[in-house]
Amino acid sequence: MDILDISIMLLYFSVLIIVGVIGSKRAKTADEFIVAGRNLGHFMYLSCLAAVILGGASTLGTAKLGYQFGISGIWLVVMIGLGIIAIGLFLTNKIFDLKVLTISEMLEKRYNSQTRLLSALVSVIYTFMLTVTQVIGMGTILHVLAGWNLTVSMIVGGGIVLFYTILGGMWSVTMTDVIQFVIMTIGIFLIMLPMSISKAGGWGSLQENLPAAHFELGNIGGATIFQYFLLFTLGVVVGQDIWQRLFTARTKAISRSGTVGAGIYSIFYAIAISIIGMCAFIILPDLGDPQTAFTSIAMETLPAGLLGVVIASVVSALMSTASGTLLASSTLVVNDLIKKYIGPGMSERQFLKTSRITTLTIGVMAIIVSIWIQDILVALDVAYAILSGAVFFPIILGFFWKRVTANAAFYSILASMIVIIVGLVITGPSSTGPILYGLAASLVVITALTLLSPKNETLPKGDIKGKNIDIAN
Repeated sequence: MDILDISIMLLYFSVLIIVGVIGSKRAKTADEFIVAGRNLGHFMYLSCLAAVILGGASTLGTAKLGYQFGISGIWLVVMIGLGIIAIGLFLTNKIFDLKVLTISEMLEKRYNSQTRLLSALVSVIYTFMLTVTQVIGMGTILHVLAGWNLTVSMIVGGGIVLFYTILGGMWSVTMTDVIQFVIMTIGIFLIMLPMSISKAGGWGSLQENLPAAHFELGNIGGATIFQYFLLFTLGVVVGQDIWQRLFTARTKAISRSGTVGAGIYSIFYAIAISIIGMCAFIILPDLGDPQTAFTSIAMETLPAGLLGVVIASVVSALMSTASGTLLASSTLVVNDLIKKYIGPGMSERQFLKTSRITTLTIGVMAIIVSIWIQDILVALDVAYAILSGAVFFPIILGFFWKRVTANAAFYSILASMIVIIVGLVITGPSSTGPILYGLAASLVVITALTLLSPKNETLPKGDIKGKNIDIAN
């Protein structure tokens, strides 16, 4: 990278640190630290939600798929976008009224404390591993493009995210996400996409020189598309990092329209990145590792200055996801484990202090694990599989079927976790089968135990565990 590009990156990092300090002045209560005081307007809400769902896999992974499979590479991110749109259309009204901090807290309101504990453990594993993946991605990009040592790159990228997240919590995360959303949009849509197409000789050149299969939406394979649906559409619907952003909206209307808008933005993002990968196929036909398609075409295509902006946009995607999952992980630990079982009487000030200490601890652990492992994509697939397979039906049926009982939900999560883990061990982490078996086990158990239970176990309408919260309506 040119000195100008490195200067742009350093300026970008400096801005994030300054914004983190500013955000810390607004995070004075637990609600402000964890859900930005539930006070975000439409643009800020849409920006931070879009930023958290579009991370390293969405950018680098989709460019790789675009290089290999053409326009069919959109499906990974499209499935994420469809999941977000589904939340906006069918769940935001219900979620907004809950006034909780975590999915697990909602499950306790609907079922019992045992279900809350089990779901919290599943979600903590998922959010932590997702944070690790983003730190690895940031380190890899900085290592390749800036020439820094890989360990140093991970510490710098992860350390900056950890710094501003600890300071201001969701307020700092939101303020930095707005900046990152703008940089992502400019870098991808206004710089990288048009210049990649131009470098490749225009759209006509793509049609002439690419294999015909690169223009077929199903080129990646029906089985892979279905696997993406199971992992990502179902996964984001029940992801704590996504729900925690939903809790930040000022009004129900903002929550609904902003969520749908973020999902639509994701689909356009998928198309743009896939086309960039297709351009890379023409410009760099002998690329040894398709995983480097995005960074390689950026270095081949962009002049000094613009390269720094585009790389900042990719790092933005990683940082925004990392900060969101880091905060989600610490929120689950503090709200559903520490406060629930260790310090139920902790004050607002103690909760805020514990949240910052927990965020620091988890962040440092994530950086250490990132440096140690350096490749956790397979483990991330496992985490997504367990998340979507284990808690999807207890959450969704908890909203829409009043009769579901606490025992049914608990044993549904437990049974599906066992089935998925055993299935992954037997068939391998890339297999779709364990997810299907886990979902089937979850549905069978929760349905059978509910129907076999006495009707008086069903919670009466409008009274969930003695609280006036109508979740299943």
